[in-house]
Amino acid sequence: MEPKNLLDYLMLIPDPRVDRTRRHELADIIFIALAAVLCGAEGWTQVEEFGKAGKQWLASFLKLPNGIPSPDTFGRVFAALAPDALEAALQAFVRDFAGESAGRHVAIDGKTLRRSFDRAAEQSAIHMVSAWACEQGVCFGQVKVADKSNEITAIPNLLSRLNLKGAAVTIDAMGCQKAIAHQIVEGGGDYVLAVKGNQGALHEEVSEFFDDFLQGRLHADVERLHRVEKDHGRIEERTVWVSRDVDWLRDAEQWAGLAGIVAVQSVRTVDGRTTRERRHYIFSGAFGVDQAADLIRRHWSIENELHWVLDVAFNEDQCRVRSENAAENFSRLRRFALSLLKQDAKAKVGIQGRRLKAAWDKNYLLRLLGL
Repeated sequence: MEPKNLLDYLMLIPDPRVDRTRRHELADIIFIALAAVLCGAEGWTQVEEFGKAGKQWLASFLKLPNGIPSPDTFGRVFAALAPDALEAALQAFVRDFAGESAGRHVAIDGKTLRRSFDRAAEQSAIHMVSAWACEQGVCFGQVKVADKSNEITAIPNLLSRLNLKGAAVTIDAMGCQKAIAHQIVEGGGDYVLAVKGNQGALHEEVSEFFDDFLQGRLHADVERLHRVEKDHGRIEERTVWVSRDVDWLRDAEQWAGLAGIVAVQSVRTVDGRTTRERRHYIFSGAFGVDQAADLIRRHWSIENELHWVLDVAFNEDQCRVRSENAAENFSRLRRFALSLLKQDAKAKVGIQGRRLKAAWDKNYLLRLLGL
């Protein structure tokens, strides 16, 4: 049967429990937890309280064969639930209301769940890498970085789950890897990758090119863009230079689709103090200086509109859910909830205000959940 709403998608998730322990429907458990997170819940006790307070309302569309599950039940189920199975169901629903990642600007970046470590169980803090559609405000996927590994191994896993056709993918320096560039181009997308010390030779070559150009020692065909932004006492001047002359780079042919290099110089003045920084990037595709500047600028929305909001509005850094898969699954609920809240284009309040509205107005909550 073709899924029609969120509950239909949740019913496709395999139940990790044995038959004799299934006192509550898995879809009911996940739905209550998700709705509770939308309304402000930060742990299993609050999820249960949400369920109890809205039991009559929930019973109008959930089965609830044995009432509202206890906090321990929520914890055990989400600890056992396969994160990839939960992710697949949630992302299938995301594609229903937001479409595919194809043709979008997708920013890739990671965030640590700081309170997810467990000394007693010798479990280190979980690090999640997310794919954020910058213009739409939608999380198109997230994967956990494997223990004793880093984002370099997680990013290809995440990219393999996305439709990259026509997409512009931006990643910070950790993702500036030849294999990752190849995967993006092979998938039909283009990339803008930050270049830093982890690619020492490449960074040195690109940096010296722009040094020589800016100091007049090199004549080259370079596009330039200059912008000034003023906001609340802060003045920032951003100058962007783009060169499509890359054949001279020693490893140019090893970077799939390499089409150009970028330098971005930021001069910030805050309270009379001025700082200066220059960053470098490589890119594929036919981006001009305006497009390259916009993609680099918008990349930081994953920090400002996803990671920062998760900390401020969802209090993610203080969440102590940590047993087995529970921390990873709870993080997926938060990111999914944020994507739903971001789609309310009519809201005149921020994310925290929308969460309060969802808690107070069940019709609004149902609309967010697509029911």
